[in-house]
Amino acid sequence: MQRLQTTQAEQMIEEIKRLKEQRNAVILAHNYQVGEIQDLADYTGDSLKLSRQAAETDADLIVFCGVNFMAETASILCPDKTVLIPDPEAGCSLADTINVRQLRTWKRKHPGAVVVSYVNTSAEVKAESDYCCTSANAIKVVNAIPADREILFLPDVFLGTYVEQETGRKLQLWPGECHVHAGIRPDMVNAIRQQHPEAEFLVHPECGCLTPSLYYMSNGDVSKNGAHVLSTEGMLKYAKESCSSCFLVATEVGILHRMMKDNPGKTFLPVNPDAVCEYMKGTTLDKIYRSLIDNVYEVKVPKAVATKARVAIDRMLQIS
Repeated sequence: MQRLQTTQAEQMIEEIKRLKEQRNAVILAHNYQVGEIQDLADYTGDSLKLSRQAAETDADLIVFCGVNFMAETASILCPDKTVLIPDPEAGCSLADTINVRQLRTWKRKHPGAVVVSYVNTSAEVKAESDYCCTSANAIKVVNAIPADREILFLPDVFLGTYVEQETGRKLQLWPGECHVHAGIRPDMVNAIRQQHPEAEFLVHPECGCLTPSLYYMSNGDVSKNGAHVLSTEGMLKYAKESCSSCFLVATEVGILHRMMKDNPGKTFLPVNPDAVCEYMKGTTLDKIYRSLIDNVYEVKVPKAVATKARVAIDRMLQIS
């Protein structure tokens, strides 16, 4: 039975590859996707890296194995290409904490404030923002804004608090959080680090949504000793170059697939094994196949929204 299932999966993968070539398509997969989707993809990475890849590709069709806001960003950056998301139900709990109506109301209460939106937001929210940012460049973005300007920072309260502490600036923070990363608590971090004192502690600050571990290290709840705050690609690079053989990883567990694949002789342990984003895990081989066969599900941002959102996104790409 296992061999039959494996053979069926292999046949499905070969058919997807054939269709991809036939349609001049490129498959992008976020690092939180399941392993077989990452292995099938032409490019894997965090949302910023995949956005750049989408902007640079010469493919006619982009199949984005991620969540909706990522596919929206690809559509904004590539208005002349077709962008498909295999799982239309792939949302984001962090992005859902604020909508455009709420942002407009907040802006009216703070006239003249500069709006900085984390990339994990809808296209409509980005269109009402002055800057987008990732957790990797949020400090740079805030530092680029004149010191006398009020800043509305949304939607991740953990990232915003961390940026406040690192820049010394007071920000107006939206009280949003990612349900997966909010589940990574200081007691989990401290417990696993006590069990593995020789291990290096890797905190991923960029993919999908910021882990609260950054916040906890900033206020002293988690020790900074042996801890490394790195982007997804920085995390992968560090793991390859480090002489250490054991790493504790504080983010969604999907990243462990690439880590173990790239470093077969090393051990990678999740701080919270239950840190699983169900939205990211909804993409399957069957859904990718259907996406290519039936041209579903297209993500198209209205031109007026895309034009405004592009300004904030371009500023993010320029500063990062």
